[in-house]
Amino acid sequence: MKRTVTIKNNCDFRRLYGKGKSFQSPALVSYIMKNRAGICRVGITTSKKIGNAVERNRSRRVIRAAYSMIESRVSDNYDFVFVARSKTKYVKSTQLAEIMLAQLTKAGVINETTDN
Repeated sequence: MKRTVTIKNNCDFRRLYGKGKSFQSPALVSYIMKNRAGICRVGITTSKKIGNAVERNRSRRVIRAAYSMIESRVSDNYDFVFVARSKTKYVKSTQLAEIMLAQLTKAGVINETTDN
């Protein structure tokens, strides 16, 4: 299993929002940018538009589970911010993993040599 660090600083989130490449779907928005840290860093955000605290926490859990399913296929040296949308709370983690995989493949972040 790869080592992935969480993004917690607001300046890192803002840098990805401003300069990162974005990919949208009805259930997820992904911001992707290359870094020099040598590791993957992941941040997850949910706004109050998603719903109450229970629904926001479920959305974050689903995104975390979906990323853990495809984590071994992701290249190093990238920062990711995943933003939950209103449909995220209704989607299962396997469906979100497919959406996330399609977005990351479109961005060129997925390793094709890894079997999984």
